[in-house]
Amino acid sequence: MTTGLIICGALGREVTDILEKHGWDAEVIGIPAIDHVFPERIAPHVEQRILALREQYERLIVVFGDCGSMGALDEMLSRYDDIERIAGPHCYEMYGGDLFNELIAEEPGTYILTDFMVRTFQGLILKSMGLDRFPELKKTYFRNYRRIVYLAQSDDPEYREKAQEIAKYLDLPLEIRQTGYGLLETRLVAMMGKNT
Repeated sequence: MTTGLIICGALGREVTDILEKHGWDAEVIGIPAIDHVFPERIAPHVEQRILALREQYERLIVVFGDCGSMGALDEMLSRYDDIERIAGPHCYEMYGGDLFNELIAEEPGTYILTDFMVRTFQGLILKSMGLDRFPELKKTYFRNYRRIVYLAQSDDPEYREKAQEIAKYLDLPLEIRQTGYGLLETRLVAMMGKNT
């Protein structure tokens, strides 16, 4: 059975790695990660992919959290009986599970990083938020944060170094928690095991 995984671009490298690790007969189709900056785009972009790909694949799975769509993603998906979505509100919870909730309960002013965010901080955060042009906005945007927690999927020393640079730029203390792929992998394994 040919499966298409319509994924959030922020999960691209990780989902591809999981797919290869398990040897699944599936293909990855991405939605631009920049949609997180404009979450009203998420549901329409996912629906465009569904409509374009339905005839190509026997099965489509949406690998995307709600990610700020305010329920619009699930509302749109409710119109398609044959399309599944991985469980989870966002990738922080998918990677961190209960740890994510504990971190936020312990300190609501926690800024979370993932491997993807560390890799793309310059473009996804600084450029899209205008901080490259108006650096004085940094204090306004990040004034309520008290710490950074990097939920690390890999143990790449370059990512850790970049996370340190981000923490220095934001003038916040950094904690690193190794999560691996967490519930993202667990939930994908369970979904891929269905109907096979």
